[in-house]
Amino acid sequence: MREMSVERNPNWRYAYQHIGITLMRLTTLISAGVIVAILLYLLDNALPALSWEFVFDSPRDMMTAGGVWPCIVGTFWLAVGATVIALPLGVCTAVYLTEYGGSGRFVEAIRLAVSNLSGVPSVIFGLFGLTFFVTICGFGVSLLSGVLTLAVLALPIVINTTEAALNQVPQAWREASLALGANKQQTIFKIILPAALPGILTGNILALSRVAGETAAIMYTAAVFYTPKMGDSILDPVMSLPYHIYVLATSSVDVDATRPMQYGTACLLVLMVLGLNLVALFIRQRAQRKIARQ
Repeated sequence: MREMSVERNPNWRYAYQHIGITLMRLTTLISAGVIVAILLYLLDNALPALSWEFVFDSPRDMMTAGGVWPCIVGTFWLAVGATVIALPLGVCTAVYLTEYGGSGRFVEAIRLAVSNLSGVPSVIFGLFGLTFFVTICGFGVSLLSGVLTLAVLALPIVINTTEAALNQVPQAWREASLALGANKQQTIFKIILPAALPGILTGNILALSRVAGETAAIMYTAAVFYTPKMGDSILDPVMSLPYHIYVLATSSVDVDATRPMQYGTACLLVLMVLGLNLVALFIRQRAQRKIARQ
């Protein structure tokens, strides 16, 4: 009876809708407020350490002085290298699952494995990288081992987001392309992938953000406390911003003296991830405008 009265009185529906929208706006404002508060707190504590010397100098005096430039370089190569490897592998896998795999048991097993890997803690990927890339493959604790480990970690994210983007391309576009004489490969490369490119780049942004801030996955495979080398070889270990924060917070000889450096390093990590994301967003916006013009 109550449902019938609600249906007969549209004002109740509008009231419920207004309440729902108000609650969603409130939760959005709370979430945004928490994020802004964290960033302001981080910036306030990082200001005493932030300077050009801190950005472009190397650590000195047992990490109590100097800067974090080797950490910035190491983090950049780890994040970009992992993305460069994970993106083509993930896109090819998603194309196979969507366009060729069908609905057999093998494809379902792959999807189940990818879904499970998405929820695996990063420390498990670090132990896998230590066992396989560092020990079995013989790469040692190096940039190469870290890049490959992070690429494996990012792969499920790229596959899931790319598959979702491919599924959003209308089936009529595929049928129209095939009806005009294009073969399967031409349809994929000329129609489907360009249309799904914004969604693919969105997945790439998520993967890039994930790998840039990882600590557990690289502490066994790539990152070291300190090294005078900065990417001289892919078989050399590197420093990274997340691992540097971890070291300063847990193993510093004077935690109080290094606390401003901890916040400064964290602030630079946030800015670096933001910068990488802005570049990826710019590329995605250009792709969307190009598709709209077509």
